Amino acid sequence: MSDSQRTNQTRVLVERKYFTFAAPPDEMILDCGTRLGPITLAYETLGELNQARTNAVLVLHAFSGDSHVAGRFGDDDERPGWWDNMVGPGKPVDTNRYFVICSNILGGCSGTTGPSSINPETGKPYGLTFPMVTIKDMVRAQKQLIDHLGIAKLMSLIGGSVGGMQVLRWCADFPEMVGSAIPLATTSRHSAQAIAFNEVARQAIMADPAWNNGDYYDGPGPTHGLAVARMIGHVTYLSDDAMREKFGRRLHRDTLSFDFTGDFQVESYLHHQGQKFVNRFDANSLLYITKAADYFDLERGGGNLLINEALAGVPFLVVSFTSDWLYPTYQSRDIVSALKKNGSEVSFCEIEAQWGHDAFLLPNARLDGLISGFLDRVYHERRL
Repeated sequence: MSDSQRTNQTRVLVERKYFTFAAPPDEMILDCGTRLGPITLAYETLGELNQARTNAVLVLHAFSGDSHVAGRFGDDDERPGWWDNMVGPGKPVDTNRYFVICSNILGGCSGTTGPSSINPETGKPYGLTFPMVTIKDMVRAQKQLIDHLGIAKLMSLIGGSVGGMQVLRWCADFPEMVGSAIPLATTSRHSAQAIAFNEVARQAIMADPAWNNGDYYDGPGPTHGLAVARMIGHVTYLSDDAMREKFGRRLHRDTLSFDFTGDFQVESYLHHQGQKFVNRFDANSLLYITKAADYFDLERGGGNLLINEALAGVPFLVVSFTSDWLYPTYQSRDIVSALKKNGSEVSFCEIEAQWGHDAFLLPNARLDGLISGFLDRVYHERRL
């Protein structure tokens, strides 16, 4: 489907919904041992759940994403969801056929319970009193939502980056609910380099005096530190080729400034990205979510949790991108190797793309075809 065809499609309107569970005394027990409740998940759905409840596709977002995966909130809303190029009527994840669910992750700041939420015991934002959460905790909360929707088995799970980690965690923890899975641009465990970049980003926030040990909700907050953290992260999402083509060494002005206001276009771009992020994201959520990603390790304790007889026969589509140096292709190949030991039906593709880690979010005809074809085959083979 061409870009012009997608642009001319009827706009899909969506509504943010909320599901609350784990009210005391039935709080959810987290990996850290703390009990948390009540918990609210913000989520959105597109398409219709069929009568047999067998056509559900769960889309898991990356660390700074949210439940707004596609469509718009109103006719005058010019900003679509973060994966609008992929999800919708007639698109690769076709909502004329599939019932798509996307929820904001636990610890987030877009409607789901996280450090910026009000602690019912104090009447104030949790801040750093919010317990540490893991990818496993996020998935455990998502399962509560899927159970609430009356879905016994998901036709497919799709996610990139931290969303891909959630896909793999679902496969490890609830294999009986996984009909198929598409982990994109992800890993089964963070490398030392990925942990290092996340730690630098966290330190940028915590070094901002306005962070105030996480208790900043009555003031402006650590806007500078959060912007710098986003700038650091954004560098890891791009590639050398992408930066060279997009910016090169082009100047922001006609002449050098001979000061520190920023001379190069790439500097101006990073400042812009940092400021945009400050306007929509909570600094404490960044601390918690990046730490959860660092803790994620399907090989902790020896052995790989993806090696599970319950996953035998489950179809997987694993995709990496040539220019992704945050989660390079060898990490996707490790996932493929583990899955093949189960006898899982694994398709793997490394897509030639110059845009780095963010390539999975951008329009790409090859990725469109892979996902569309994979889901179509799963749909028909299971006679859904």
